[in-house]
Amino acid sequence: MHCPPVHLQVVVPCYNPPAGWEQVLAAKFIDLQKNLAGLIDETGLIVVNDGSVRQATEENFGRLKTLIPGARVVSYPENRGKGYALRQGVKAADAGLILVTDIDFPYTIDSMRRVVEVLHVHGGIAAGNRDTAYYAHVPAFRRRLSQMLRWLLRNVLRQPIDDSQCGLKAFDNAGKTVFLKTTIDRFLFDLEFLMLAAGRVQVHPVPVELRPGVVFSSVSWKVLATEGWNFLRLFLRQLFR
Repeated sequence: MHCPPVHLQVVVPCYNPPAGWEQVLAAKFIDLQKNLAGLIDETGLIVVNDGSVRQATEENFGRLKTLIPGARVVSYPENRGKGYALRQGVKAADAGLILVTDIDFPYTIDSMRRVVEVLHVHGGIAAGNRDTAYYAHVPAFRRRLSQMLRWLLRNVLRQPIDDSQCGLKAFDNAGKTVFLKTTIDRFLFDLEFLMLAAGRVQVHPVPVELRPGVVFSSVSWKVLATEGWNFLRLFLRQLFR
């Protein structure tokens, strides 16, 4: 019996990326393509330009498409945030399997393959889960913030997976349907996604590791205030569901 080809699309958000990002992304994406050979028949790329004001010209995206034939770009003029950006990319995707991550591919290629393998075998949602070694590589403030959120997920929201904010997830069409129901535009869309999935689509945690040399961006107080409000909304939704 002939099995249909397995098609995966990788969706990444792009906002004011550093100079030379096209070459870096292309090299990492091609490395992933090679690593997935034998598991995935076709791996494509969708980049979402989230209202960038630098390093995101037609020339930049033209170079990317030269380096990765078939790469697609979704673009809009106003910055809306990572959650919004990924929803636009996922909405545009037409593959049976989708993987979302950051434009710098912060997790090892082996980690990304593990997530795809789990999805391929079990379906639903495969969610990256960072171990304690992750915290040795992150700034102190971000480490405390992440640890506090994980505590809240376990003890307040009673979630089965306490690492909602790992930005590496993959899902099939059932997971895509849930992903497109999220409404949060910035960082807590990950948590909203997993909460919406509960009881609808099975979520499989997958151990993942950061690659060496990852540089973390700073988190502004304005973003923290917005995400604090979003967390309260999610808490109240969970409380009264």
